[in-house]
Amino acid sequence: MKKDLLKDFTPQLFISLKTYDKGKFINDLMAGLIVGIVALPLALAFGIASGVTPEQGIITAIIAGFVISFLGGSRVQIGGPTGAFIVIVYGVVQTHGIKGLLIATIIAGVILVLLGIFKLGKIIKFIPYPIIVGFTSGIAVTIFTTQIADIFGLNFGGEKAPGDFIGKWIIYIKHFDTINWWNTAVSIGSILIIVLTPRIVKKVPGSLVAIILVTAIVYFMKTYFGINAIDTIGDRFRINAELPDAAIPDINMAAITDLLPVAITIALLGAIESLLSATVADGVIGGEKHNSNTELIAQGVANIITPLFGGIPATGAIARTMTNINNGGRTPVAGIIHAVVLLLILLLLMPLAQYIPMACLAGVLVIVSYNMSEWRTFKALLRNQKSDVAVLLITFFLTVIFDLTIAIEVGLLLAVVLFMRRINEVTHVSVIKNELDLTDESEFTQDEEILTLPDGVEVYEIDGPFFFGIANKFEESMRVIGDKSKIRIIRMRKVPFIDSTGLHNLESLCQKSMKDGIQVILSGVRPKVHAMIETSGIPAMIGEVNICDNINIAIARANVILSEAAG
Repeated sequence: MKKDLLKDFTPQLFISLKTYDKGKFINDLMAGLIVGIVALPLALAFGIASGVTPEQGIITAIIAGFVISFLGGSRVQIGGPTGAFIVIVYGVVQTHGIKGLLIATIIAGVILVLLGIFKLGKIIKFIPYPIIVGFTSGIAVTIFTTQIADIFGLNFGGEKAPGDFIGKWIIYIKHFDTINWWNTAVSIGSILIIVLTPRIVKKVPGSLVAIILVTAIVYFMKTYFGINAIDTIGDRFRINAELPDAAIPDINMAAITDLLPVAITIALLGAIESLLSATVADGVIGGEKHNSNTELIAQGVANIITPLFGGIPATGAIARTMTNINNGGRTPVAGIIHAVVLLLILLLLMPLAQYIPMACLAGVLVIVSYNMSEWRTFKALLRNQKSDVAVLLITFFLTVIFDLTIAIEVGLLLAVVLFMRRINEVTHVSVIKNELDLTDESEFTQDEEILTLPDGVEVYEIDGPFFFGIANKFEESMRVIGDKSKIRIIRMRKVPFIDSTGLHNLESLCQKSMKDGIQVILSGVRPKVHAMIETSGIPAMIGEVNICDNINIAIARANVILSEAAG
């Protein structure tokens, strides 16, 4: 038992080190260096856009990146702050402050660890695709919206920007006459550099090239031409080039109760994004798949530790993970090296970050939001069936207009309702009278292919899981038939499982039938379903002898009952 437990939750790093060699280290070293450099501008941008300081973004990338690679269940996953969290983190900071964010992140970390321990990693993957696209597209639109002020250099005259989508656009339109064309030029230039760089140099990230080149140009313009209209990071933030001391926030029951809904949102969003990233990575690198539950535990631990140093929520980052893979990273060592690279940048080069223009970071985030938008997938999903389109649009608009917490709650509720509806749709009830065709069936033991049913006997065959909706299908089938039989055989050979609601409805159906003088016989009940039925009042109601192994025994039992009634 203990061995199985250790095997289930063994970090991929420890497995990879068993066959580690010099060649793998060189590949991981190069990949780690490149990913660390790629992660720098993103960590800065995500930190600022989330309403915290730029170094908090870097600290998150360092600590969470290290922990996720050290304890994770994926060979190539790179962890850190991501664009998906910007919206939720910004909202928490505005409502509950930095302290509230730290507490919510720690609670989310605990939830993630519990999800992993109870092996719920695979369940997260069953969230319908339209809901995931609705989330990500909505987040992308919201991220883009948050950058409008920096793109155009708008001046609100001391008026605080609202946190909601509609409120933001109202204040943007109200103050659009304060546009700063220098900032706009910097943003557009940054976007063009990011887009064009891969056409010239594929190995160097466009965001890094944009930050270095645009920062140098803006510094030159300020120093030699006196152009001071372009805001930089240093104009708004004080840069601390050091790791802060760990501090445990004051967590009490009132804070937990208040922040639990937000924490659940952070946990679910982190779980979805990290497992999606790991699944995409599996498809690219091939070989052994990631361990979802170990990955969730690692994500949880990272989100428990990171806030102690002032960090923000973190998860698996698809773009950085793909960069790692494309540059040869094949073990978690690359992720650890990426964290070390960021630590060295923080300690040695962070003061230079004060010269980076805010409009340049806004340009970086515009590209991030465009890549997140999945507009082609969104457009394609609009051609799907109406229920999928409705779920997509509801999730999208809830994310944009309200907030991610509401969107996730409603989205998951929609997922459950759709799941039950579709399961109900695939479960059929057919009514057979007079003759039963047993061709190509394995349930019977005799050689006949057509079985003649005695007069007064009806067979109801259930094909699919037995949920609450099936009782209605029974009633509809009975109304179609009109007359009442003497014996009702419910054939359950194709029922893989029955839930408690279905069991209750089956019991009610049996009770109503018996009250109407109709004997119920259950046929072909599978062991798991039989065990559930034994816990109900059905055996006592219809008689244990009337729960039969196959249809032939059930028909024989029906003949006995008819003979006894005639005698």
